Amino acid sequence: MPRWDSGIRHLLIDADDTLWENNIYFEQATEAFLDFLDHSSLGRDEVKAVLDDFERINAREFGYGSAVYTRSLQDCFHRLAEREVDETAIGVVIEIGRRILEHEMELIPHVETTLAHLNREYTLTICTKGDRDEQQIKIDRSGLVHYFHQVEIMSEKDAAGYRDILGRLGARPDEACMIGNSPKSDINPPLQLGMAAVFIPHDHTWQLEHQEVDLAQPRLRVVDRFVDLIRHF
Repeated sequence: MPRWDSGIRHLLIDADDTLWENNIYFEQATEAFLDFLDHSSLGRDEVKAVLDDFERINAREFGYGSAVYTRSLQDCFHRLAEREVDETAIGVVIEIGRRILEHEMELIPHVETTLAHLNREYTLTICTKGDRDEQQIKIDRSGLVHYFHQVEIMSEKDAAGYRDILGRLGARPDEACMIGNSPKSDINPPLQLGMAAVFIPHDHTWQLEHQEVDLAQPRLRVVDRFVDLIRHF
């Protein structure tokens, strides 16, 4: 597919599961939680559905990140535990959530090479959502910040949030493209606003970020890997 020569000057780029691995560590924590809960009658998928409900509720009230996820684990454990919910048990659950932050930073393959190519011609902005301190720690650990003009840590990725970012960049929607793995956060809101978008599906995108994407959108492209952006920009 040819380069995207359409007046785009700004590339807004997601972080978690676009620049580096993230949700796989939450999935591993969930598996550890399921092992610890060891429910006698509910299957693992049924327990995950209950956990998803708590995550959905808590995200609306408290936002995103490992601390909110750990809160959801505790809520789920209180709801489903078939044993005494004492301090020791809750301590185990909290530790399962805490370990998420201990993982080594694992960049998506060829991220640095691709960013070095992109920032020659485009203004790059990190657009991530979640707990501000937690996201900043990951950004700092990644060693990628020097490729970016600015960093935007959003409480929610919606059309209003992207509009605010464009205002700070001094850019029109048709001059900007959002790149990411989440249909709900990275693709549909920017398209709604009139921006372009590049969807990079990830096998471990968080369940609550799944959403239908209109693949017929003329300002949408889908690529298999982050490095494929080099062929489009």
